[in-house]
Amino acid sequence: MIFLKTREEIERIRECNIIIAEALEYIAKVIRPGISTWELDREIEAFIVRKKGKPSFKGLYGFPAATCISVQDEVVHGIPSKKRKLHAGEIVGIDVGVEKKGYFGDSAFTFAVGPVVPEVEKLLRVAEESLYLGIKQSVADHRVGHIGYAIQNHVEKNRFSVVRELVGHGVGKKPHEDPQVPNFGTPEKGVALKNGMVLAIEPMVNLGGHQVYFDDDEWTVKTSDGSVSAHFEHSIAVTDNGPDILSEIR
Repeated sequence: MIFLKTREEIERIRECNIIIAEALEYIAKVIRPGISTWELDREIEAFIVRKKGKPSFKGLYGFPAATCISVQDEVVHGIPSKKRKLHAGEIVGIDVGVEKKGYFGDSAFTFAVGPVVPEVEKLLRVAEESLYLGIKQSVADHRVGHIGYAIQNHVEKNRFSVVRELVGHGVGKKPHEDPQVPNFGTPEKGVALKNGMVLAIEPMVNLGGHQVYFDDDEWTVKTSDGSVSAHFEHSIAVTDNGPDILSEIR
């Protein structure tokens, strides 16, 4: 079922997402070679709690941490670990969910750990650009296919690939709601967008092929060919005035 949100509900969802945006802004200053993904998770959870929020991923479907932290060829859902320390030249995707007063937010950003090689720098740029191109298509009377097509077209034009097995989703009253929002598709296909919809749009873009698999921990999704992957996500509302990015600090 798709829940259309009122203006008041959208503002409550924005509150959750602003906490996430601030947490990501904060953790960008903490990321450095040698720090463990467990330490990053602890820092983000403490930040969320200080802001009177709750890390909504913790315990969700049994996930054991507050945030999903995915390094290099890990696409999404990486489990923070004391053993996994970041190295210079790597990239790390940090996906954060927050609950506050019964509403949910969801956003992600992939960071470079110091300078990265040019092809990875381009991957990060193109993946983030594809997110904003998808957001631009998030208007009433368009369809989910418009979003997916805009993302896929930009990614593949730059000779990268989009993950097919994992998709964006509705968000707000629950951490995951209908509709699904694939990062590929055809214009005029899929669920019609309506004012009041709140969507988490999240392209997952691989340097190599689009195929992925689940690691032995049954959570971490990795690229099948070992290529690095970038993940960017915003929660947005479809409104009379066009897409409203809720997880962006104004």
